[in-house]
Amino acid sequence: MLTGTEFATTTRGLQRHLPPMKLFEKAKRFGIWNPSEIDLSQDQSDWQGLTAEEKEVILHLTSLFQGGEEAVTLELLPLILTIAREGRLEEEIYLTSFLWEEAKHTDFFSRFLGEVAGHPGDLSRFHTDNYRALFYDALPNALNRLLTDSSSIAQIQASVTYNMIVEGVLAETGYHAYYTMLRDNQLMPGTMHGIDLLKQDESRHIAYGIFLISRLIASDDTLWDVAQNTMNQLLMQAVAIINEIFEAYDPVPFGLKVDDFVSYAMMQYQKRYARLEKARGASLDEIHQITQAAIEANDA
Repeated sequence: MLTGTEFATTTRGLQRHLPPMKLFEKAKRFGIWNPSEIDLSQDQSDWQGLTAEEKEVILHLTSLFQGGEEAVTLELLPLILTIAREGRLEEEIYLTSFLWEEAKHTDFFSRFLGEVAGHPGDLSRFHTDNYRALFYDALPNALNRLLTDSSSIAQIQASVTYNMIVEGVLAETGYHAYYTMLRDNQLMPGTMHGIDLLKQDESRHIAYGIFLISRLIASDDTLWDVAQNTMNQLLMQAVAIINEIFEAYDPVPFGLKVDDFVSYAMMQYQKRYARLEKARGASLDEIHQITQAAIEANDA
């Protein structure tokens, strides 16, 4: 770590070729959007035309997102502090946009609940035991552990929980639900515009998480078991959360089918798993190349 009398930008300079700096460039291009400027007037009208059951399932999904976005906004700081203490300036620079975007997502869903759903009140009734186990316990515990344990094991467990499971599996599956319920039925264009923008932000977050975990595995192959075991353990919780949503409705509004969404979640999981497995035996340069190719393939 650099001391207080040395600064990267006045010694070695910023390494702009590193994947986190490429992600920061994308964050500056695509992440500058304001939830307050999204037009929700049609959404308000569409909401009034929904059945009580349709409103309930949208509130159910939104409550999971709103709680999750607030949770990650609250819990990200220990990871930023850990990266900063290691002197990884380029990664810390990107993570500043990461935190701002999570706060912006919290703002977006809050605006939906207030202006479209009409301040529906306490939605914690939707937070089941499995949801609470992940968002009330596993996520804060994994991130806050970094305050006293900044080991590679702790970093991998934190990033797997946050980036691979919460963002890479659950959030991605949640976007799929919004698209199926709203876009496929030509409903709530403002909300869907916000979801599109939010999904772009999250794609960068996931890319950073894959980079971080891959960098650590490349430096110590025994860490693959840590990543694999954490992903497998939390996957069951994520799938249980999805199943619980469907168990709450009979019939399920909008014609949603549980098998479609469990399959979608598993596809997201397998995609992240395969990316991380490539880090085994790879050099740091190869990790940079793999990550850079993935960043370039995603044009947002």
